[in-house]
Amino acid sequence: MGRVGVVRVRRGFYALLAGLMAVLVGVVVAIGTGRQGEREVTAAPTAPAEAEEGREDAEPVTPAARSAWVGTWSASPTGAEPATVDGLPDRSLRNVLRASVGGSSVRVELSNRYGTRPVTFTRVTVALSAYGGPAARPDTMRELTFGGGATVIVPAGGSVLSDPVSLKVPTAADVLVTVYAPEPSGPVTYHRMARQTSYAAPGDVAADTTGGPYQETVDSWRYVTALHVLSAQAAGSVVVLGDSLTDGAGSTPGANHRWTDFLAARLRDEPGAPALSVLNQGVSGNRLLVDAAPERPSNGASGLRRLGSDVLQQPRVRTLVIQLGVNDILFEPGHEDPWAVVDGLRRLADEARAAGLHVVGVTLAPFGTHERFSPETERIRQQVNAEIRAGRVFDEVVDFDRALRDPAAPQRLLPAYDSGDGLHPNDAGFQAMAGAVDLGLLMAEPDPTL
Repeated sequence: MGRVGVVRVRRGFYALLAGLMAVLVGVVVAIGTGRQGEREVTAAPTAPAEAEEGREDAEPVTPAARSAWVGTWSASPTGAEPATVDGLPDRSLRNVLRASVGGSSVRVELSNRYGTRPVTFTRVTVALSAYGGPAARPDTMRELTFGGGATVIVPAGGSVLSDPVSLKVPTAADVLVTVYAPEPSGPVTYHRMARQTSYAAPGDVAADTTGGPYQETVDSWRYVTALHVLSAQAAGSVVVLGDSLTDGAGSTPGANHRWTDFLAARLRDEPGAPALSVLNQGVSGNRLLVDAAPERPSNGASGLRRLGSDVLQQPRVRTLVIQLGVNDILFEPGHEDPWAVVDGLRRLADEARAAGLHVVGVTLAPFGTHERFSPETERIRQQVNAEIRAGRVFDEVVDFDRALRDPAAPQRLLPAYDSGDGLHPNDAGFQAMAGAVDLGLLMAEPDPTL
């Protein structure tokens, strides 16, 4: 059995696997493949980059025994961007990313997962944003390489990881990653709902620091799927696999008010909090059991299929938080049997444990005033939550239902937390979700005697 809010189900059988899997995941992420010209390139060797002399932001290389790569930001690719059948040639695409932890060097992952042809980037840059917009701090502009060269070809369905570059990234910094592809390619791989303004400009202005050319705005992230930092402080990362509640639907755009942002702030600021980064792998419309319908491809592959691609590929991931199941209840084809959802959650948790991860699950939040609410959907939600609270699914449980519900009408969101549709919280609701997490649960170790 377990405890709610501080629910723990010790599953120590997998403790021994954790260390071995951490090494394996690090190797998988450290090696990206692409092609430069006609030769294979190995992207992102794991050795730390040397600090550059004469740069104010450069710092001495941290001894390897005290530093390691960790993800500081991520976004799951959600599909092919509409109206980009030939890509976005001769345009510089500037993505704005919020780092959850800082470090002394960076490397960037680019994805062509939903492309139909290879895409060739001839310039990729990284810099710190001057004020949260497209302008960069000039002293921080860096040009990235891949296997030592500036040009990289990302095959259709593939991804690459850049070589490390020295760049001091503060915690909670806005980081600009800009890509430039001169020629047409297949559709652009993107994360549809960023809740963050990014930018585009004609021509190769990837190294521009003024921000002036970047007049086109977009609420999505293009091609960039991960940012890693070399950190001597972070003990690892927490990856959140979720739907629109994790993606931040209902939060204020550009404010970094997703519940994962509030969680990252707590981990940074609260005394005694574990030193962990937070990686958001939320996909709006995502479901646990089935892939996106053809008419809504950006809802992504099922949560069960995203474990390998979106979680286990992250460097030094320690804990998986699973926030899925509501869309399986609300949308067709529906699952009238609550045990279908419970079994799916249990299978996902078991597979994550087998990979050496500590697994935290959340109860399904209320949606009593949503247009798809019915007594039947509420019955299913309550039965799923009862099984979760009983401690028979996850190692730990965070009770989002309790944190968000209206005490006077528990089937619905507290009105002060409702963004207006009865399903998605507002900023205050997302802060309440993060506040419901016992931070100590994120680092809990399994009991090796069980």
